[in-house]
Amino acid sequence: MDYKALVESYKENLMEDLFGLLEIESVKGEPSKDAPVGTGPKRALDYMLEIGRRDGFSTLDVKNIAGHIEAGEGERIFGILGHVDVVPPGKGWNTDPFTPEIIGDEIVARGVQDDKGPTIAAYYAMKILKDQGAPFKYRTRLIIGTDEESDWQCTAAYFKTEEMPDAGFAPDAAFPLIHGEKGISTFNFVQKQTSLDEDEPRIELKALISGERYNMVPEDAVAKLKVQQNMSEVIQSYEDFLRETEAVGAYEVDNGFLKLSIQGRSAHGSTPEAGVNAGLILLQFLDRLELDNNARAFAEFAMARLVGKTDGSQLDMDHSHTEMGKTSVNVGMINYTEVDGGIFGINLRYPEGMDFNARMDALKNDVSKKGFTIEDLDYQPPHYVDKEDPLVKILTDAYRNHVDDQTEPFTIGGGTYARTLEKGVAFGAMFKETADTMHQKNERMKVEELLKATEIYLEALHRICIKGEMDENQLL
Repeated sequence: MDYKALVESYKENLMEDLFGLLEIESVKGEPSKDAPVGTGPKRALDYMLEIGRRDGFSTLDVKNIAGHIEAGEGERIFGILGHVDVVPPGKGWNTDPFTPEIIGDEIVARGVQDDKGPTIAAYYAMKILKDQGAPFKYRTRLIIGTDEESDWQCTAAYFKTEEMPDAGFAPDAAFPLIHGEKGISTFNFVQKQTSLDEDEPRIELKALISGERYNMVPEDAVAKLKVQQNMSEVIQSYEDFLRETEAVGAYEVDNGFLKLSIQGRSAHGSTPEAGVNAGLILLQFLDRLELDNNARAFAEFAMARLVGKTDGSQLDMDHSHTEMGKTSVNVGMINYTEVDGGIFGINLRYPEGMDFNARMDALKNDVSKKGFTIEDLDYQPPHYVDKEDPLVKILTDAYRNHVDDQTEPFTIGGGTYARTLEKGVAFGAMFKETADTMHQKNERMKVEELLKATEIYLEALHRICIKGEMDENQLL
């Protein structure tokens, strides 16, 4: 089978279907009966299921939050797990994030890299095999999620009623292949209110807001202050701070309140060191001021526990693993009001070998002494598939047949749908030289790389699901 020629013959249709999907603003929104995670993700799910029906596949909608497109028959299932929801676009785009454009050799749009482009690539690999009349040895199922960027309600709902694939991959990361993923936890540090100041404080922190998602580094932050005296002194101090830290910020005085803003740089929550956390920068400045009691405690907690390091050492959650690397901590959301106190939204990722429950129990006890509780705790343990497994071997070989790259399969701090399967790996679609623009402004994907990924998926599915290079026992 000439994979490259087949994919090239489908290029126009593939691009048309991808652009239609990219035009859907599938950011998580207000839930409703017919749209559990918002109308945008539901529209994107409907779109994918409709093109599946158009092309003659069997499809299933699971409670308007997930679904699948399926080919073939048999007892065993090979799964491809993609998602059509996206993170908010953020600011600073050069184009409309939901009006896809080809600029030079790249498609620019929110979700083109994470994960609409790779999902369409995997879909077209299935479609080409079906159009060729290839007999599927196993049920081959593209499972579509709509809440991967938040709480994974989609996979939870899907697997309550549907069979778990025996093996599979998620086209939502990088080539050649990711066979291990760190454990992922999200939780909130919630401030318990302390007593009010006996004397009127010099500076009251009325509000501080930064971040929208646990798994994104906040790119901006805003604080509102009531300065009782020497407003000009505080402004001068802020200007000095901006010069000292080389941070980008601004201020304005509005109806007697001082508003401060900081610009950082967004990045994926699995690599907080690649971004600049605007909220934490602003807290570093606030920590220098004569704040009211509650705000003082909030800023001091941040300085002691969150500012300066992303390896978890300030929370006694640091751990390292030979293949999986070190713990990482992202402060994805910061919210403070003078009425309710403050919350830090934490995204913590940890490698194999750490006793998460014991460490978390110790952390809960420790932060309670500082006036904080840990709430809304959720976690997924680390995920690992042996590098010698036939699934890893075949997929890696399929990749190398199209790319001159002998890089070995590796592990990551990110979390993909692969971890929902006992034998699941992340497989593409970023290449060795690909610029990672996931969760960033001007997200983009080269047309050439989109087509190359489709070729690789086509060969992988042909070898596993048509030729049966993994027998039924190896799927288990």
